[in-house]
Amino acid sequence: MSCSIRQEHNLRINFSGVAPVTFFGSALIALGLIGFAMFEPKGSAALFNGANKWIIREIGWFYMLSVGIFVIFLLGLTMSSLGKVKLGPDDSVPDYKFGTWVAMLFSAGMGIGIVFYGVAEPIMHFAHPPDAPPRTAQAAADAMEITFFHWGIHAWAIYAVLGLALAYFGYRRGQPLALRSAFHPIIGDRIHGPIGDFIDIFGVVGTLAGLATSLGLGVAQLNASMNYLFGLPQSLTVQLLLIGIVTLLATFTVATGLDNGIRRLSESILIVSAFLMILIVALGPTTYLLRVFVENIGLYIHAFVARTFHTYAYEPTAWVGDWTLFYWGWWISWSPFVGMFIARISRGRTIRQFLLGVLFAPAGFSFVWFTIFGNLAIWLDLNVANGQISETVAANLPLALFTVFDYLPWSNFLAWVTGLLVAVYFVTASDAGALVIAMITSKGEEEPPLWLRIFWALTCGGVAAGLLVAGGLEAVQSVAVIAALPLCVVMLLMCYGILKGLRDEVSIQASRNLPIAPLVSGQGGLSLRQRLASIVSHPTRKQASGFIDQTVAEAFETVASELRKRQIDADSVRLDDGMQLVIRHADEVQDFTYAVRMVGQPIPAFALTDAARRDGEKRRFYRTEVFLNKGGRGYDIYGYHADQVVADIINHYDRFRHYLYSLDPGTTM
Repeated sequence: MSCSIRQEHNLRINFSGVAPVTFFGSALIALGLIGFAMFEPKGSAALFNGANKWIIREIGWFYMLSVGIFVIFLLGLTMSSLGKVKLGPDDSVPDYKFGTWVAMLFSAGMGIGIVFYGVAEPIMHFAHPPDAPPRTAQAAADAMEITFFHWGIHAWAIYAVLGLALAYFGYRRGQPLALRSAFHPIIGDRIHGPIGDFIDIFGVVGTLAGLATSLGLGVAQLNASMNYLFGLPQSLTVQLLLIGIVTLLATFTVATGLDNGIRRLSESILIVSAFLMILIVALGPTTYLLRVFVENIGLYIHAFVARTFHTYAYEPTAWVGDWTLFYWGWWISWSPFVGMFIARISRGRTIRQFLLGVLFAPAGFSFVWFTIFGNLAIWLDLNVANGQISETVAANLPLALFTVFDYLPWSNFLAWVTGLLVAVYFVTASDAGALVIAMITSKGEEEPPLWLRIFWALTCGGVAAGLLVAGGLEAVQSVAVIAALPLCVVMLLMCYGILKGLRDEVSIQASRNLPIAPLVSGQGGLSLRQRLASIVSHPTRKQASGFIDQTVAEAFETVASELRKRQIDADSVRLDDGMQLVIRHADEVQDFTYAVRMVGQPIPAFALTDAARRDGEKRRFYRTEVFLNKGGRGYDIYGYHADQVVADIINHYDRFRHYLYSLDPGTTM
């Protein structure tokens, strides 16, 4: 009874937890795009196509340069000492085990795309290569090198820029989990005004465009699966019907949340994908596939730098716009979604762990997939099919994968497994996208209101359907490239914001090495009873809030009163999730802030009762953690007496003054 009442309450539309400008601005753009595409299909298709061609012709170089900068920036950061910085307080641990984390990364980032292009892209580059004679050994090698380049480290570097910025500023610095937070080192508290709203709107619109591209590819592949298995016609009507069905499924799964819905689907499809790949290797030319995988890795590494900056300036060709620039635009427009999603699941990992995992783990899985399906298709086309696979791909791209199955045993079974895979990838992309957009439009809340998640799940399906009506996959792909342009500029500024934010970590680490004085002298130290209580207790939100309102408020007033006697301006302010003490200095010197905030966490399994573990009960407790100017310190002061909180404030303030002096010995306060 209580559960149903809670769900009914969540379904009520309450705008208190919504960022109004971001939500209504994004919703109007999304609904306007749907209406324009539905009611003016020819005009919208012409507009999208014209804008896409202009961007490729005039701005394509900017996309290529930007992605190169992202790769260099992230690889450098991975190898630097800053890679040790945690995405969260120093004592935080990852929420998900590594295998689950990688599965969720992959299913959200590229699931549908690799199924759609697994055979199609290598075969198309093999039949129509940009730099080699068609259907030759060199064309085959180039086809795999290009495919790896499009789906490898560069793609994930685009995602990682957004993910790193959001995870660092959200979990390390205590900012909202929204795109605007990455700009705090650049524009300060103005991120909470109109500038921040517009940044988040760019993120929502980009996510919708990238999601529409993935859903457009997914529905075409799903339609092809049903055509192969049941003879269902490949038509716009069928595809619109499939989008409607999958959107309803996505709406259901997004309502179940991250752990119960998306996590379990992600783990399942990774297992099914691995099973399908092993089966294909066993049924196909096994030794050949193992040999070419090794060679493909070498080709990719050899061409890594050259391809990064290869704009075909000396030999202009439409190929680079149709392929590389389309992919970069797709990944950039898709990056707010994937970046937000991987940030949401990456709390507690170090920057080095995060980047190594994001850049290499899903890319490595993609390399295996494309070798198995792409090289198999090329081998069959040359040795068995006599060019039939190339002809089918040229005529009907979504049928590419099923054409390969025709030349293998158990073709019907393989088609069924693939159809299941596409359907689940389709659902996970849609519901994860809806969850992320809901987070952006709800002030960075990790668990947005249920009605908001449902609204965006339905809207995502509507945008994909509208663009298919406007011009099919070509219109969908054009919108992705167009939406990427403003986001590309935003992402370059984010790199600067990350660098500026991380620069403070060096000084913070130096200040931590100072010896720490005891909390207080005499009888005021933490007793054994206090220490044990703080370790084993799991206070509720009400208890944590009461501690802040009473004990912390008393300590803050004590410190502020003493400072004011010494002509130093200090006061405390109540926050939504805690309380903050601000000690102000001269205009040219930064203020000192000491905040105590409530941080909700699930109670660890070992701390639950046997009955709770058997019932799968999930409860949360609230830590009252300390946050300073540069982010959270990662420890809980719940249970301290007021004089102990005072001592902790004074210790940190002493360090802060030392920190200011180390920056500029001439600093006066």
